[in-house]
Amino acid sequence: MKKDLMDILACPVCKGDLVLNVVEENEKEVISGTLYCPVCKEHYPIDEGIPNLLPADLRN
Repeated sequence: MKKDLMDILACPVCKGDLVLNVVEENEKEVISGTLYCPVCKEHYPIDEGIPNLLPADLRN
């Protein structure tokens, strides 16, 4: 996931801002980590560079 996407990504539930937590990155993008919504207190995973913005009950 490119960090520039943070300018347009929003929580799918409340449409609030997300906080990026990086676990692994390279010079171009975030490979793994989470996107956190402080309003909903929900974490959205980033796996293999792809953010999963589905609500928790719809993941997997």
